[in-house]
Amino acid sequence: MGLKTYIVEDNATIRDNLIATLEELVGIDAVGMAETENEAKDWLRKQDHSWDLAIVDLFLKQGSGLGVLEACRNREPRKKVIVLSNYATTDIRKRCAQLGVDAVFDKSNEIDALVDYCLAQLPAAAGP
Repeated sequence: MGLKTYIVEDNATIRDNLIATLEELVGIDAVGMAETENEAKDWLRKQDHSWDLAIVDLFLKQGSGLGVLEACRNREPRKKVIVLSNYATTDIRKRCAQLGVDAVFDKSNEIDALVDYCLAQLPAAAGP
């Protein structure tokens, strides 16, 4: 069983390509997706047991990924939340760290680092 991953991304092309890439290279199990802040927060709250990793974009059709990150602050320590954004500036990285994000990756040049991060999470997702 792969890393149960929830994707918060409003661009369908990016989302589909990301899922395909991570399924092939990491073996993730995409358990759900959202295009808006409210949809993501609602799913993450109701499906708390159903995910290991959430990948969140910051700019969404409604709301912001920052609101999703805030909603994940009190998650179990084994659950990882990462940001994948075109705006991974120093200020954004600091704000994400303040919200308890585990990692931030730039869509344009850090996909390999994202894959490596996901691969490193596989042993934790497998459990004892």
